[in-house]
Amino acid sequence: MKTVLTYGTFDLFHIGHLNMLKRLKEKGERLIVGVSTDEFNALKGKRPIVPFEQRIEIVRSIRYVDEAIPEMTWGQKRTDIAKYDVNVFGIGEDWKGRFDDLEDLVEVFYLPRTSGISTTEMKRVLSEFDERHVESLKNTLDTLSQIVKELS
Repeated sequence: MKTVLTYGTFDLFHIGHLNMLKRLKEKGERLIVGVSTDEFNALKGKRPIVPFEQRIEIVRSIRYVDEAIPEMTWGQKRTDIAKYDVNVFGIGEDWKGRFDDLEDLVEVFYLPRTSGISTTEMKRVLSEFDERHVESLKNTLDTLSQIVKELS
């Protein structure tokens, strides 16, 4: 069985994330997705809007995903490749070249981004909201996450 592995934060889940997971699933029979924990994101200088437990639950509910696991360190990739018997490592092209060192273990490829959408751009737009609007948006995202959980 061909197993594909990827990682990401998957904050403010959008169509670009879905497209990436769909394309990755087409590369094998099994797709494992590492979702960066809030603590790991802090080490990377990122601050997700949606908490880790909700982000991983959203990823787990996607039909293309066979298993979602927490990503806690940079070095975890090599360990996970061995642990899950991975054949292919794929990630967005914004990381191009960053994981070429894994080619001694697996096939590595970088997927093109979905044009017109990015979490970074969404956060830039959101940053223009005042705190009251951001809190309202977080409550809405919590509600949507709960709906996804109940429907899966």
